[in-house]
Amino acid sequence: MASGPVDHGREPCPHRILDDCGSAFGMGAVGGGVWYLVKGLKNSPPGARMKGALEAIRRESPRLGGSFAVWGGLFSTFDCILVGIRKKEDPWNSIAAGALTGGILAARRGPREVMVSGAFGGMILAMIEGLGILITRLSAPTPLTIGDQVYSLPQPGDAPPGQGPAGGMEGPPSAGAGAGAGAG
Repeated sequence: MASGPVDHGREPCPHRILDDCGSAFGMGAVGGGVWYLVKGLKNSPPGARMKGALEAIRRESPRLGGSFAVWGGLFSTFDCILVGIRKKEDPWNSIAAGALTGGILAARRGPREVMVSGAFGGMILAMIEGLGILITRLSAPTPLTIGDQVYSLPQPGDAPPGQGPAGGMEGPPSAGAGAGAGAG
């Protein structure tokens, strides 16, 4: 379907919508459960705090989970549509899907609210995608450069240099080996 880089950690597009919808419901229900547990404990009378907290969880947590599921399902649907139209999977799809989702969910409140919520959804997703890119770049190993040669540093678990095909430094075997052996 997509000719660009494919995210192998996720389901293909038609299945991704249901997967994201269910995951969003789970996050909303669990997060709502914690939220309404605290709120129920705080707002219930002293003799019935636990009963009030459990009742608040039973009543409100599925509602919040459903709201999260709607958001996740719409977002995933727009993301898949954009992947199909653009034929590539990149952060711009997520940002646009966030803007479209925010706008659609605000449609009943009028065109001004559609624009505001759409812009807010796009900005939130832009921050999330930007943070993801930043974390990826900061956690990636930095290549070692000596002169014009670029060497990749050995990864944890690789064999030491010169011991097998996964042997650490790449590049010409003579680079640095005995270059300054007699100097000194």
